[in-house]
Amino acid sequence: MTTTTPTIVPNNATKFVPVQTRSERLASFEPTDFEVPTAATPGWRYSPIAKLKELFRNEPGDGSVSYDVDAPEGILVSTLGAGVAPRGTGFVPEDLPAAIASKHVTEALYVKVPREVERDEPVRVKIQGSSADQRDLGHLVLHAESHSRATIILEYSGSATYAENVEIIVDDEADLKVIAFHEWEDDTIHAGNHQAIVGRDGKLDHSLITFGGEVVRVNPTLHLNGNGADGEARGLYYADAGQFFEHQVFVDHAGERTHTDVNYKGALQGAGARTVWIGDVLIRQGAVGTDSYEQNRNLVLSDGARADSVPNLEIECGDIEGAGHASATGRFDEEQLFYLMARGIDELAARRLVVHGFLNEIVQRLGDAELIERVEATLERELAIADEAIAAIAAREAEEAQEERA
Repeated sequence: MTTTTPTIVPNNATKFVPVQTRSERLASFEPTDFEVPTAATPGWRYSPIAKLKELFRNEPGDGSVSYDVDAPEGILVSTLGAGVAPRGTGFVPEDLPAAIASKHVTEALYVKVPREVERDEPVRVKIQGSSADQRDLGHLVLHAESHSRATIILEYSGSATYAENVEIIVDDEADLKVIAFHEWEDDTIHAGNHQAIVGRDGKLDHSLITFGGEVVRVNPTLHLNGNGADGEARGLYYADAGQFFEHQVFVDHAGERTHTDVNYKGALQGAGARTVWIGDVLIRQGAVGTDSYEQNRNLVLSDGARADSVPNLEIECGDIEGAGHASATGRFDEEQLFYLMARGIDELAARRLVVHGFLNEIVQRLGDAELIERVEATLERELAIADEAIAAIAAREAEEAQEERA
């Protein structure tokens, strides 16, 4: 049954209608409040539900995913039990896997940047899966107290079937950068939910980088609750044959004079490569002076790949600075390729330059030299696979043409 919300009609009868907007979706800590998703369930229309079914079981995880934290001096690392603040103050589950993870993770990993602590060296959290045949759950709480500044990098690797909640709390006048780098093995099934609350004059810079995994569905939410709160949400993904990557971004402007900029870019190649991006922006009635913009752009590198892109705006306030969105999906710009090839660059090298140029805007904003080097190296490996596929197609076409001439 589709999740519904009551609407009062003129004859005072209660009528149930399907959820129409992002802000109306059910949110609950109790898994039994959620139905097992179907294609008719809000938020699950595009997802490969059959491949995610292990994450719908209302049972504890098996401990197959491990965590290793490398933190500079002054950063506090501990755990939080269920109901122990600040756990649960910045995160309310909005789907079944998130509710299951919230309920069954007894000790959440807690990384705190104490008040007035500023660090240039990032905190690195390594999240390692041991087997896709096992199923685990995770909950992380990342907390920047007032007047602090830090970067936290989440690095995912190995094989796993894994549902995870990432709870991000940015207190008043704090500055936090969070980067999640998904470099899973190709058999991984991962459903993640990142939720953030940003206080007065706080700033959150949030990035998702996705290369590996069979199915990776990671949905970030930014609640700008404090006046003057600022949020940046960026994403980069590269889907190869048979991979499915989904990001549903929700930006909630509640405070006055808040600002957000959402920018996701993706490339796809190979048969069955599929990406989904949905961007929802809500500007609440009291969010005067809001300035918000979101965009998603996709570059399709081969036949058989598909990108879905759905931007949405929900505006309840008439006194804002601006709100807009853009979405585009297309193939190579032939003029760019011609320009490069006319200067002596062969086609494969020209294609590489175009892809690098397309994605470089996101890569360079990561800010961490070590991570940038790893992302660029991974991108080179993906492009090498594309080169091999293109060369094979060209060789087959040349062989067929020769046979026709004969």
